[in-house]
Amino acid sequence: MKDRKLLSIELGRLSPEEYRSSPESGIVVVLDNIRSAHNVGSAFRTADAFHADRLILCGITAFPPSAEIHKSALGAEDSVRWEHCPDSLSAVTRLRAEGYTVVAVEQTTASVKLDAFRRDPAARYALVFGNEVDGVSQAVVDAADFSLEIPQYGTKHSLNVSVALGVILWHFRPQDGYDNLAETADWHKRCPNQKPSIDKG
Repeated sequence: MKDRKLLSIELGRLSPEEYRSSPESGIVVVLDNIRSAHNVGSAFRTADAFHADRLILCGITAFPPSAEIHKSALGAEDSVRWEHCPDSLSAVTRLRAEGYTVVAVEQTTASVKLDAFRRDPAARYALVFGNEVDGVSQAVVDAADFSLEIPQYGTKHSLNVSVALGVILWHFRPQDGYDNLAETADWHKRCPNQKPSIDKG
């Protein structure tokens, strides 16, 4: 056979504990009043795949424990740190005060096209994804540092929020990837009672 699918044991998966203690990515995901618990679960799963540091679930956004979230998250709610905030605007205001660059993923008159954007490797980003019908609230757009738009070429100009999250988080991954995380997992196995040092560059 010229190729074969990898087995689960060959994927280099981190345990939830290893995930939480591995070096941070500098990415926080903010969900602004997401209606569907299944979309929230997908957000957890995608955030885990691209190693987001945490999810902030705002307003009416469902939060664990939830059978619907668990069904689509496949347990990623146990690896990705999360918190619930009653109000999206207060969440992004706090994140800006903590030094994050707040990015509203939205189509606006001044939005930056994703293919023209380059991540600053020294910056930390809070990426805001909006409601399935209304998108990111205007108040949050106003409070953001800028808006980022996924270029689209069909008739809808609308993506499911979980799909948009995957596109954006892939783009925000470090340019050298996360190859060091597999080494971190091996390190944990060798030194289970210690924490790895984080190279600040």
